[in-house]
Parts: sequence; structure tokens; C-alpha cells
Amino acid sequence: MPENAPGHLASGPRVGIRPYTYEDAAEFTARARESKDLHQPWLFPPVSADTYAAYARRLIEDPTKAGFLVCELSRSGEGAGGAIAGFININNIVEGGFLSGALGYGAFAHAAGRGLMGEGLGLVVRHAFGTMRLHRLEINVQPGNAASIALARRCGFRHEGFSPDFIYMDGAWRDHERWAITVEMIRSR
Repeated sequence: MPENAPGHLASGPRVGIRPYTYEDAAEFTARARESKDLHQPWLFPPVSADTYAAYARRLIEDPTKAGFLVCELSRSGEGAGGAIAGFININNIVEGGFLSGALGYGAFAHAAGRGLMGEGLGLVVRHAFGTMRLHRLEINVQPGNAASIALARRCGFRHEGFSPDFIYMDGAWRDHERWAITVEMIRSR
């Protein structure tokens, strides 16, 4: 297996994943502002330094969450300073008999449609099932979010069902499709 790019938890040919830092605020929020038309009405990442600080704090300090930035690698595959292409968070991490977590993610506009998030999601899944020792990851997606559903499908998640009025966002309870992957599904590939 190839060595990870410096500063990354895992890396592939074009991207690496690394944890959030407080120092990422300026780039993250600028990219979130540039990506507003891409993200809404599906998600609302922080767009100011204050909201980023609170958001990052939860992902850095809360043991039931893990946040990963998907960063482009230089052509040589070296260096941790590449542009942030998107983010993938594991929320609601439950240990014990569950060993599961719920994924949320978003690409930034400059990286959308380039396959970087698919590569990044694959890295996060392998990290979650390896280092984090989780057994199951779930993605809940609003039915109209075709790009997010396509990403889940491309990365091997299976459609498991429909959850009406599942998450309160943007002023209303929203229906979601439930997609999941388990460690056994990865091993059987």
C-alpha cells in the first residue's frame, strides 16, 4: 500500500484526508461562501470565522464526531497544503454493539464534478472501518439531492429505506433516503 501524503490520515492519487484545524477557518469559510448555490437547500456549512470556530470545535473535541477535510494533493502527491475540495463528517458515533456513525459531506464549487469527493469518501470509509474500528456508516440524503445520492451509490452504499420528516433543516422537517455501508460490504469487494 502506498505511503500517505505528509499531514494526511490517508491519501489517494488526487486527494488526502486530514482533520479540521482552527487555522482552516479562512479557506473553509471562503469556499463555503463561493459554494452557496451548490449547497443550498441541502446543507449550510459555516461562512464566518465565528460560526466556523464553533463548528470546528465540535468536530475536534466531541468524541461522538469526527471531521475530515478532503484536500487536493500536488501533482507529486506530497504536501498537506493543498486546496480544500470538500468535507466529510462522521456524526453520532456510537460504540458498543453498534460501532456506527452517520456521514454528512459537501464538495466545494471549484471541486464539484471532478471525482475528488468520491475518492475522499472512499478514504474516509476505509479510515472509519480501519483505524476507527467502526462497523457501519449511514448517509441520510434528501430525495431531491441527486448528486449526493449518486456519490453514495458510486461509493458502494446500499439504499436501505426512506425516513419521512427525518431532519429539521432550513425551517422544515425534511424527508431523507437512508443509504448505508458495512465493513462486510467492503471486504466482499
